[in-house]
Amino acid sequence: MCGIIGISSQKEVAPELYESLLHLQHRGQDTAGILTVDERMHLKIGRGRASEVFTSQDMQELKGKIGIAHLRYPTSGGHTLAEAQPLTTTFPYGIGLVHNGNIANYEEIKDLLKEKRRYVNSLSDSEILMHYFATFLAEHPPATSSPEFFEQICAAVNKIFDLATGAYSIITVIVGMGLVVFRDPHGIRPLTMGARAAENGKTDYIFASEDIPFYSLGFEPAGDVAPGEVVFIDLEGQLFRKVLTQKAYTPCVFEYVYFARPDATMNALSIYQARLRMGQNLAKAWKQKHPELIPDVVVPIPFTSNTPALAFAQELNVPYSEGLYKNVFIGRTFIMPTQEKRLKSVRTKLRPQVAELKDKKVLLLDDSIVRGTTSKEIIKMVRDAGAKEVYLVSACPPVKFPCYYGIHIPTKAELIANQHQDEAGIAKDIGVDALLYQTIEALEEAVLRQNHNKEMSQLCMACLNGCYGAGKPKDVA
Repeated sequence: MCGIIGISSQKEVAPELYESLLHLQHRGQDTAGILTVDERMHLKIGRGRASEVFTSQDMQELKGKIGIAHLRYPTSGGHTLAEAQPLTTTFPYGIGLVHNGNIANYEEIKDLLKEKRRYVNSLSDSEILMHYFATFLAEHPPATSSPEFFEQICAAVNKIFDLATGAYSIITVIVGMGLVVFRDPHGIRPLTMGARAAENGKTDYIFASEDIPFYSLGFEPAGDVAPGEVVFIDLEGQLFRKVLTQKAYTPCVFEYVYFARPDATMNALSIYQARLRMGQNLAKAWKQKHPELIPDVVVPIPFTSNTPALAFAQELNVPYSEGLYKNVFIGRTFIMPTQEKRLKSVRTKLRPQVAELKDKKVLLLDDSIVRGTTSKEIIKMVRDAGAKEVYLVSACPPVKFPCYYGIHIPTKAELIANQHQDEAGIAKDIGVDALLYQTIEALEEAVLRQNHNKEMSQLCMACLNGCYGAGKPKDVA
């Protein structure tokens, strides 16, 4: 999971790319980067959050009316600046690329690329995609018109679709040509589009992982880039788009559970509405399984869980309380690179509101339980604050399988759901008086009940059910 943005405008884009990064900062905190283009490429990358990487001087130096930007949450490769994006190459054009997702057959296609004598500078699957895209474009002579170049782009992207398995939403900028956008045939990672009327009568376009930046920048939502679709905006602002291939449309369910901001709309589905329904479904299941256990207060583990916890409390007709206060300046623990950092950040990030917890039966609602270690820390924190009983419910079903599509979900042995035979064993391990997981069927209903897109009938739940519809590494059984 990363945050990507691309803008084609009639004015300088660097300030709007930067603002977009601020809106999408929740999608990655490892590195940030902006690439703009005029007659040449202008690049700035750095470690940390966007506000830590860029200065007002950078906004002056990043020239161009077309550009791309990236926030990195590493799921493959290393943790050096060599893996930071945007990535660039000068063959056969000046090309910059940003990528959200993960290539399942990375090792296989990396070896094929080396046979073509292409040098690989990092451990990043994004770099492999960029070099293949450039290599396939180089098979064609220079185009004499935008329609001709679009056909060459389609031919190159078609070859990538045939070659690469896994999840990939891609935005590239090509010097002297324009902006190119495409999404894997299963549409696993999100990619949404917006449009804005420019003062000269032309149209500006924005593409992003979430539509969050659109409102403040004056863009109107214009739908999603379809699975298997390629979009090209030339330097005059002309739009070309074509769906090249169609496979089962299976967007990632974890975007709805955890990653996306609640005010986002993704794949034409409201994140907020989906999370409300998750809470409602959980509360109904709780009443069926534990009718004798009525909590005094429902407390979300902030912030992703606030929305389902609100609906859960309303369904049970018990008070909702922000019994855990979150320091908003501490990053998301799930996406921190090591377990040591995740554990250290829990008590730095969260502080219990003792008055809301002491002598009460507290029901905690979390978006998911992955390793279980942070859950243990939070439960201990709530007990230390004087809670009489502690219950835990998860908006997500048990996470039992690794993800190969862009989420840092670890090996099966590290997942707490694989360390115990049932919920009772997990409850005892993490120290709660009662535990309830959402079912796969209830989660799917929560997300898809607002679905009006008949082509999207299922979600990617590989980390929950082990069904890897877009492929997995060859060395994985």
